[in-house]
Amino acid sequence: MGAPAERARVKLALDHHYSTAIAEELRARRHDAVAAIERGWEAEADESLLTLCAEELRALVTNNVADFTILARRWAVEGRQHSGLIFTSDSSMPRSRKAIGRYVDLLDRLANANPGDGDFIDRVHWLG
Repeated sequence: MGAPAERARVKLALDHHYSTAIAEELRARRHDAVAAIERGWEAEADESLLTLCAEELRALVTNNVADFTILARRWAVEGRQHSGLIFTSDSSMPRSRKAIGRYVDLLDRLANANPGDGDFIDRVHWLG
């Protein structure tokens, strides 16, 4: 009998506001995480980025609360699904090099608590 299969966990995408070091460290912890900059998504319009994330079943970590809240509401009215939004605030979660470890720890816990690709469908979560 082999080792137990590892649970799938929610997949993450980090908007261009965040250090790629966060995605790198999450991958080191065996999470499926990408940074927009690594994928060439940094110039994508908000709706295009949300669409790319939905196509890959990735929850998007973003600081752009105002724009993505409007998009999520519009998509709900239109019957479209997104793969989740994880919001951060500069007041509680500053985007600085010193905060990288905190982001990694919180996202690690969140991903471990959500075992499936679809666990964040249409969900909004505040990190921190």
